[in-house]
Amino acid sequence: MNAPTDSSAMPPTTHIDRSSLKEETISDAVIRFAGESQDGIQSIGGFLARLAGRSDQEVMTYMTIPSTISGGPSIFQVRMGTGEILSAGDSADFLVAFYQNSYEEHIEHLKDGGVLIYDSDHVEPDTQDRRFIYVGASITGLTIEALGGNAKTKGKNIFVLGLLSRIFNLDVGKLKDLMRERFGGKGEGILRNSYLAFDAGYAYPADNILGRYYQFEKTAADASGKPQVSMDGNQALTLGLIAAGVRFGAGYPITPWSTIMEALRTELPKYGGTFIQAEDELAAISITLGMAYSGYLAVTGSSGPGLSLKMEALGWASMAEIPLIVINVQRGGPSTGLPTNVEQSDLMQAIYGSHGDSPRVVLAPRNVEDCFYIALEAGRIARKYSTPVIILSDQALATRIEAFDKPDLEELMRDPRPDLVPRQEDFLPYDLKQITRHAPPGTIMQGGKYPVVTGLEHDESGHPTANPAMHMLMTAKRRNKLKALAKDIGKTDVFGDHEGDVLLVGWGSTYGPIREAVKRLRAKGEQAGSVHMHHLHPLPAGIERVFSRFRHVFVVEMNDEGLYGYGQLAGILRACYRHPAIRSITKTDGLTFKVSEILSGVEHLRGDAVATYSSYPYL
Repeated sequence: MNAPTDSSAMPPTTHIDRSSLKEETISDAVIRFAGESQDGIQSIGGFLARLAGRSDQEVMTYMTIPSTISGGPSIFQVRMGTGEILSAGDSADFLVAFYQNSYEEHIEHLKDGGVLIYDSDHVEPDTQDRRFIYVGASITGLTIEALGGNAKTKGKNIFVLGLLSRIFNLDVGKLKDLMRERFGGKGEGILRNSYLAFDAGYAYPADNILGRYYQFEKTAADASGKPQVSMDGNQALTLGLIAAGVRFGAGYPITPWSTIMEALRTELPKYGGTFIQAEDELAAISITLGMAYSGYLAVTGSSGPGLSLKMEALGWASMAEIPLIVINVQRGGPSTGLPTNVEQSDLMQAIYGSHGDSPRVVLAPRNVEDCFYIALEAGRIARKYSTPVIILSDQALATRIEAFDKPDLEELMRDPRPDLVPRQEDFLPYDLKQITRHAPPGTIMQGGKYPVVTGLEHDESGHPTANPAMHMLMTAKRRNKLKALAKDIGKTDVFGDHEGDVLLVGWGSTYGPIREAVKRLRAKGEQAGSVHMHHLHPLPAGIERVFSRFRHVFVVEMNDEGLYGYGQLAGILRACYRHPAIRSITKTDGLTFKVSEILSGVEHLRGDAVATYSSYPYL
């Protein structure tokens, strides 16, 4: 529970008389903040997102940050409200511009009839453009006036938060609780200045300029009392790993994985574990393999460039059949690429990256809530099938904030202790008749012989061998357990129509825009559905039967169409199922998919696909 707010340290918020103003009820609002990275716009968005979570509202955020140390232009977009929110919004209802370049670069992202809120100390908009409503405020000047000249421009983000709280009639008490949680540990002076900046923004009569204020619709969920939590994808992955029984790990910092590493370094000691920052990526996975060898479920992680460096050791984990979780928070590539932008271009690397036949499992979360549960699934699979499991998250999920129902931790927490049950005299860790089960060091071996774990090909006892027949048998053993997993995954869920014209297929953070695109297609009377793939390797058994029920199968992913015209997942699906209806909708601009981009891709490909494949009987 949150500590009660000290009202003596909280300046009173200005009372406002709204009797002459119109109340406009809305289901949701998309608010885009545009400024520089040092302006704290991520903080404003974070406060609004967490407020939504504490108000039983839906929320989704989207952000871009510069990759240069010196900073640069940055945006943070929040979509909050009631009902199902599936994307951060194609365009904004409100644009908050801190500088002239912020206004000029983002004004076309504002909907017709949208509201431009701008800092009149730095922005001169073209008010002759009648598409928009203009609300100018001396944000910089009024913040300095409220806090004193020494504050300079620090606090203008909190001024804007106060201004928006007035426009949207937000819960000021809850917002100030969030501010205390964020700033209280930095001293009462900083917290007091935050309250002063907030109240100065709240006192600004923006609603009078608009002639109205906004009120979010009330839903049944508002009165349900069901607890919600708000967090970003990296936080959800961290907590999911702990719930899955992970107590040890090692890593090396790289954007956008680093916040998981830092959180694990802080949190694992509270549960009797530890996380080590290694000197490089090779050392990180090697240390983690040692932890996993000891019988504990362990984790390492990185982004694409770091995963490349881990591949040799990951091949050892495949050969030795060691349970292990590896997280790859994808970003734009190759090389240093786009370190603060999103891409889904590491799928082939995850599945095929090591030399030789080295099968491993690849999973992908679909949203922030799923980041928590995918970690539990990764832990279950790693233990049950004694295999490395790669989780492919991405930059959009890593930084996106969403609200979701609080998980039942009492039910979900897994026992982290290693299996030290004594092994019988005939124990064979690599028994060809069953899935590998290792005996951690310290296990009583009743036969007196301790098994060998090695990266060399081995026999059933783990002893190295170059016998050709044994290599074929062990290769088949490592392959067949993934085939067994494919049957264990279960039925593939289809959203929307289960047969018809268009099936959209996706993975990772494209989930929300794809789902919203299906809803728009169906609203126009079209037969459309979607499947979103959690398990990317192995693929779920029977998914080809879903494909056969649709005339067009369009795979939506954020990677390049490649030399042969297909994105990475689309290429795999075509190779597996030889289904000519499978086509690609791809992009590599470092930004998340807009719903409109998916719908445009559908229209573009649909006409071409009909002409090309009209001779096939099921089209």
